[in-house]
Amino acid sequence: MQPVMETILHRRSIRRFAPEQIREETLAQILQAGLYAPSAGGRQGGLFAVCQDRAVNTRLGKIKRANAKPRMAKNGNYVSREQPSIADDPHLTDAFYGAPTVVTCFAPKGFLFAAEDCAMAAENLMLAADALGVGSCYIGQGWAAFADPYGQEILAQWAIPGDHYAVCQVLLGYPRPGDPHPTPKPRKSGRVLRV
Repeated sequence: MQPVMETILHRRSIRRFAPEQIREETLAQILQAGLYAPSAGGRQGGLFAVCQDRAVNTRLGKIKRANAKPRMAKNGNYVSREQPSIADDPHLTDAFYGAPTVVTCFAPKGFLFAAEDCAMAAENLMLAADALGVGSCYIGQGWAAFADPYGQEILAQWAIPGDHYAVCQVLLGYPRPGDPHPTPKPRKSGRVLRV
């Protein structure tokens, strides 16, 4: 099997991270993969704000958790039993799960394909991370992390243009030692229609 297919089949969402920060050369390769993601019309309008400040990430993760209001898992329908999400465990207060690196993908407001461009970049970031031994997790509704005065202050500190909004975050970090790699859920049949 080609290495890219092995990576696609291996990658899982990681929500428990080692405290160790990602090596700079590894992070540079992951970010390069994000920069080479497809974008509508080749516009390359997305911005990647890379935050490795643990205090900032924790505070933004708590703001995100407070504003996310996820529909809590019920009747055994979990996002992940192995590595619970904020929808699985109401005691989790950090929507960024203590990840040492958080990449927020920003896109121009009003651009029709802004969210899609960021999602494509996020997938590239996550696949490159897995190939390099780094865990990742996609966090949608990125704007919720900035929905209070502290979040607005951070946007100003980061010099995010006012005509951009946070689409998503990609959490990056080495998986916590001793944790088994999450197992894939069985693939549902009937999802490919040959027409």
